Amino acid sequence: MIGLRRGAVTAVVERVEGLVRLEVDDLPCVAYPRLTGPVGLGDEVIVNAQARELGLGSGGFDVLVANLTRGLGLPAEPGAHVMTLPYTPAQAAARFAEETDELAEDLAGMPVVLCTVHSQVAPVAAGLAGARVAYVQVAGGALPVSLSDAVRALKARGLVELAVAAAPCLDGDVQCAGVAGSLLWAARRYEAVIASVGPGLVGTGSPWGHGALALADVANVTRALGGEPILAVRVSERDERERHRGVSHHARAVLALSSPAVPEGGGEGWEDACAGLPLSFMGRGPDEEPEFFAAAFAAGKLALRRMRG
Repeated sequence: MIGLRRGAVTAVVERVEGLVRLEVDDLPCVAYPRLTGPVGLGDEVIVNAQARELGLGSGGFDVLVANLTRGLGLPAEPGAHVMTLPYTPAQAAARFAEETDELAEDLAGMPVVLCTVHSQVAPVAAGLAGARVAYVQVAGGALPVSLSDAVRALKARGLVELAVAAAPCLDGDVQCAGVAGSLLWAARRYEAVIASVGPGLVGTGSPWGHGALALADVANVTRALGGEPILAVRVSERDERERHRGVSHHARAVLALSSPAVPEGGGEGWEDACAGLPLSFMGRGPDEEPEFFAAAFAAGKLALRRMRG
């Protein structure tokens, strides 16, 4: 059951591209204005409070579902007639790139770097510096692309040019119906793709029940379409959980179900290349998790070498 509650907007904390951080009845909340319309102080709203009330680590805030003051009767995007999140209470019409834009016939060797946690995206992008890169968000974590502060920062630095939402993800610069269409759309316009789950990985503790498995599907689709999947291996020497210490069971599960390339070394120089980027993994920074960020950077460097060599 969906945990909804009524409230009023008591503070607008931050407005950035595609996202508003606010407070509803003095409790933290996020809103996606492209989906639910503009929001302002005093607005009467309905929010989904379930994740915060359950104390989930990735859900320490409410999510605005509807703005009763100024968010009713919003028109659909012109030309849109395919639904995102179809047949759910959150369905919304959107323009899908597969029906409006030309796709490549195949990936022609394009590298696709696979990130099993969103924290890898920034160091991978630093490793790909100098290439034209698209970001593709897939299922397994947060569905709205606009929640990612990392992607916004990478676009501002020119390390990522555009963000694609592969359904069921939504609210990207471009919407696609799935992984294959997303990759073929990007291959016609960019040199490389970073594919990742969004912030807040889905996890159950089982090696076969977590959001990172979506990257095995991406790897297999990439191979089938003539591209080269490269795994950014999740490595941690500081994680207190045994299943994530060393090479995480997330990475091992992806490797068991697919055959991406894996870097051997190549993480040298990651500190300078990543300077100024948002680097945080499970609340730990680059000084605490150097192996994690170096491994992700190495995957980006390997993609760059394969692309240029």
